[in-house]
Amino acid sequence: MKPGQPVKDASHLYEVERRAQHAARPGFRIMELQLSPTQKVPWHTHSNISDTFYVLEGEMRLFLQEPKEDLHLKPGDVYAVRPTRPHLVTNAGAKSLTFLILQGVGEYDYVPLASH
Repeated sequence: MKPGQPVKDASHLYEVERRAQHAARPGFRIMELQLSPTQKVPWHTHSNISDTFYVLEGEMRLFLQEPKEDLHLKPGDVYAVRPTRPHLVTNAGAKSLTFLILQGVGEYDYVPLASH
């Protein structure tokens, strides 16, 4: 698959310890992901929706482009990534990272990007 080509389901593009969908309705969904210390969600963007991250356990490192930012999120922290803004999620700790992603409002897609 080429970078920049949107897909409706990105679950096959990267490995996670656990993935669960808590809510889904047209234009909105809530996913829970658990990443091991070595796993990541690679550089990507979304055409129409924002990703709102809510950290439940562990530490998240969130890299962003346009403008370039490097954020550290801890349990209880929330950060929203606007549509079309490239981002990468990594586990910043020594144990598993568990977080919710609220995705909407709009049709979900995942656009993989070449490494930055």
